[in-house]
Amino acid sequence: MKFRVVLYYLSLIIIGVGATMLIPLIFSLITRSGGALSFAGPAAFCIVTGAVTRRLTFSSGHKLSTREAILLVAGAWVVASAVGALPYYISGAMPSYIDAYFEAMSGFTTTGATVLTSIETQYQGILLWRSITQWLGGMGIIMLFVALFPVLGIGSAHLIEAEMPGYQHGERLTARIRDSAKALWFIYLGMTLAEYLLLRVAGLMPFDAVNISLTTMPTGGFAPTGLSIAAYGNVWVEVIITVFTIMAGVNFGLYYFLFFKRQPKHLLRNTEFPSY
Repeated sequence: MKFRVVLYYLSLIIIGVGATMLIPLIFSLITRSGGALSFAGPAAFCIVTGAVTRRLTFSSGHKLSTREAILLVAGAWVVASAVGALPYYISGAMPSYIDAYFEAMSGFTTTGATVLTSIETQYQGILLWRSITQWLGGMGIIMLFVALFPVLGIGSAHLIEAEMPGYQHGERLTARIRDSAKALWFIYLGMTLAEYLLLRVAGLMPFDAVNISLTTMPTGGFAPTGLSIAAYGNVWVEVIITVFTIMAGVNFGLYYFLFFKRQPKHLLRNTEFPSY
């Protein structure tokens, strides 16, 4: 096993998580809602640490074996949660790093459990980061990086197999794994945007609509309120969230055939879908 290769790819994931922290950082600065420093330090730490690690472990001809891909996927969840916990801890949202790590892991794995005792009192940037971690985990961190980074083209099939138990090498949606990952993420993003627009029409404020949409699609359940959806007292909001939660439980590969290939027959031929 080549641990150097695994570390090389993990460095890219660390950089990616750090870059994602720029979203709540910019949001906090624009809205002046506080907590910007909770993201500035961790983002810089991730980007610098990842860049240095990538530099030290770089070598030509990086290739991933199946064993290395499995280790990378497992390591990605651990490392992403470790650095993703920093904003929680630095902002004071969590009394200990262990609690912060639990919250980050719950987000990235879309578990939905939380140790926050008071949600509304947190910085809005923290709540947005909390929702983003769940949204990223919904389709899978590895799937995102396979779609974004061409360097992952080598060995990407092993990565997808390791992260998606139901995936079979002979059932690619497209000829290239990277194209398949991009297509699935495009559908995921499109459905998230669709839910956001519908929630806005139903009466939700932009911040709430964004957070709810980001956490509905991964079926995780994080919400920016302590009472969750009950806080809105809006039946149309409940209907929209229910419908999109059911839609999010469908195999996204079937959506690819429905939206891209215009072949709805795949929905009925798939034994999993009619049962669901």
